[in-house]
Amino acid sequence: MDLGISGKCALVLGAGGGLGGAIAHTLAAEGAKVVVADIDGGAAAKTADSIRSVGGEAFSIEWDISDLAAIESNVSDIESRYGNVAILVNNTGGPPPTTVSGQPAEQWAKFFQSMVLSVIALTDRVLPGMRNTGWGRVITSTSSGIIAPIPNLGLSNALRSALVGWSKTLAKEVGGAGITSNIVVPGRIATPRIMFLDEQKAKREGRSIEDVSAESTASIPVGRYGRPQEYGDVVAFLASPRASFITGSIIRVDGGMIASI
Repeated sequence: MDLGISGKCALVLGAGGGLGGAIAHTLAAEGAKVVVADIDGGAAAKTADSIRSVGGEAFSIEWDISDLAAIESNVSDIESRYGNVAILVNNTGGPPPTTVSGQPAEQWAKFFQSMVLSVIALTDRVLPGMRNTGWGRVITSTSSGIIAPIPNLGLSNALRSALVGWSKTLAKEVGGAGITSNIVVPGRIATPRIMFLDEQKAKREGRSIEDVSAESTASIPVGRYGRPQEYGDVVAFLASPRASFITGSIIRVDGGMIASI
């Protein structure tokens, strides 16, 4: 299926990692010109090299998204190479496992800047280009914790939830300009981040990682962790003209894991 995004510029944050890398590869396979951004410049370069090795078009940027002052120069660089950003995938790293209570204000401020304010500021920077062309996609990857808060991921549950209200409000503001804004929620996708969280839970509870993984798998109706490619496929669809009537939505990619309606 041709999704109709060939030649469009797609900026993918966190694209040196599991979910972001899969999204970048999928968009490139559909013909998008992909900007691979990650705080780990080496990981970003590796993803871009991999995309180019199979005939895709991509370049990488080492980008600490919490540095708001870098947004203007980085986006200007992207525009000089690929034109206006038509597809923005906001995919930021998560905070360390913590309780929601008893965290110092400095900790909240640090991750608010890197996970929320950075996303808002970057989106505001690329929106004028989308408005000028009458087309755009803002896709924000969050966590299942926005629907059912995850124990010991207090900072993540709270801060990612702020992005839900922002995205829904943005959808109403920009819909008339041909721009959609959606939230994508991963369940347990087999990425290094999920492996890390499983390891932390195993240590905290004095259990083996195999037991923790088996317990998690048992809670997923399809009986396995998701593949990053499956997540990338959903994001690519939302980035396409075929998803033009989907906006202000929360899309779950969880194998049926989240129990709530």
